[in-house]
Amino acid sequence: MLRKTLAVLLAVVLLLAGLTPANAELNHPRQTWLRASTAGLFLHWGMRTSPGYTSCAAWEKAVTDGGWDAKYWIGEAKKLHAQYVVLASFHSRLGYARAWPSTVPGSCSTTRDFLGELIAAGKAEGIKVINYMTDDPQWYNEGLGSGKSWLNSSAYSKYKGKQVDLHTRDGFGEFGYDNFVEIMRRYPDLAGFWIDNDNAYWERNGLYERVRRDRPDYLLSNNNEDTPIMDTISNEQKTGMTPAYDYPQAVYTAAPRLIEACFKLPSSGAWWYSGSNSAVDYKLTLGRYLTNKGSDVKALMAETAMVNGRFPSNQEAFNDFAAGFFGKIRESVEGTYGGGYDHGGFKPGFWNDGAHGVTTVSKTDPDKHYLHVLTKPSGSTLTLRDNGYKVKRVTDLRTGAVVAHSQSGGRLTLSGISSWDQYDTVFKVETGGREGVYPASSYTMSASASGGGHPAQAAADGDYATYWDATSAEPVSLRFDLGAPKRIQYLGINQREDSTTYPASNSARIKNYRVYVSADGKNWGSPVKTGSLPNHRGVQFIDLPVTTARHVRLEKVDGHGVDRLRVDEAWIGSAYPAG
Repeated sequence: MLRKTLAVLLAVVLLLAGLTPANAELNHPRQTWLRASTAGLFLHWGMRTSPGYTSCAAWEKAVTDGGWDAKYWIGEAKKLHAQYVVLASFHSRLGYARAWPSTVPGSCSTTRDFLGELIAAGKAEGIKVINYMTDDPQWYNEGLGSGKSWLNSSAYSKYKGKQVDLHTRDGFGEFGYDNFVEIMRRYPDLAGFWIDNDNAYWERNGLYERVRRDRPDYLLSNNNEDTPIMDTISNEQKTGMTPAYDYPQAVYTAAPRLIEACFKLPSSGAWWYSGSNSAVDYKLTLGRYLTNKGSDVKALMAETAMVNGRFPSNQEAFNDFAAGFFGKIRESVEGTYGGGYDHGGFKPGFWNDGAHGVTTVSKTDPDKHYLHVLTKPSGSTLTLRDNGYKVKRVTDLRTGAVVAHSQSGGRLTLSGISSWDQYDTVFKVETGGREGVYPASSYTMSASASGGGHPAQAAADGDYATYWDATSAEPVSLRFDLGAPKRIQYLGINQREDSTTYPASNSARIKNYRVYVSADGKNWGSPVKTGSLPNHRGVQFIDLPVTTARHVRLEKVDGHGVDRLRVDEAWIGSAYPAG
């Protein structure tokens, strides 16, 4: 897998400019199955898979003689509780091998239909298959030496009846276009294409529009670039954040845009099998899987299949472990939303005494929540913000044991916990709904600055597809008019998840703030609260001295990085849930 310099620069430009893809189809029936998914299995497997072949026929023979079976890959995906597989054989650094018969000459193509067999095996088990397509000819001689190429321009030129150089981006783009068309005609049950960035030839010649026309049920996913016509944006192998597994800290696209995070399971080595049985870091991998789930990001996990299709023993062992591990907590992962974002739920992230984790919410029962403690606290107590939920009962999901709990000051405390799972302790939290939160319909919003099409009222409309854009103004304020004097206890705020928290310089979140109250909306006096918010994803809270007022003003003094602020939803709490 490649991260193109241009793609990275584009992503940074979009982030710093505060842009999101215009006219992207955020919700479409073809996306339904992926929205319901948790994870996918990413397979880089081609001619250069160790020990590597230069003859397409020799590679195919080795695959077949080795006992390759599509059902094995589907079975391993199911162990990982993955709902789809992405096959990356037509990869620029794997010899541009097409693991399917093709009438389009130009690179390796097998006589056995490995792709077709994989699609059929997946369909039998309810697993979708997506095909990887590269845009990039620059690695045409890698592993071969000067003067040689994995690409056959002569054969393709004869097929086209004109001279085409496959080593140029336009020439390769034309070759790729023909492959897209052939695949669409041949595989109606394919779920779509996963595209490693873009090719100008495709854009000029309307390739994506043709996919939409010929196969309207196909998904289109793009690596690193948030392209409007694509259904998803995939974020590749983010590292450097704390905790190391908290991958979404570096994701820069906000839901409801479909987002993937693709990462390697082997802790070292290439994206493909290079001959080593690399270790799998269980805590890192499971943490990535679950933090992605807790952020409504699809975890696309790369495993390194050998020539015969089997995974090295360390990866097989992890898959076997994952089957049981996720099986015991299935209800907290499957059929849930990430918590603390656009579906309500408890606050995720950094909790007490070094604890860290994510929360999820049942899609069918908004009063059923799950706390995933990925890093345990130093003691026997866990404390986190309750986001206004009145808690009725807490149990350990794995054991069913009742866990003692209390509520006070807007926080839920679980106590007397003597046993923590080394990877993920999961608590099931049953609630009686939210208490003490004024409904958005009961107040109006205004702001000192707003971007076009994103007024202050969008921060209180209950719709996370809309938001208030405060632009780059600093200071800038968001104002609540409650219509009459009312009790005020705290503010809740969901800043839009379209900026990273890692690196902090790219964060567009509030750092220092001031809160004012007023009887008439004109005379504000001194702030009733000043402070700072952490540079964290998810819902944030500002506790206030209990007061009664009609007007409330939240003022952003400055931010953590980028001079920009967007707020999905903000609300006022009149009181904390009773303990």
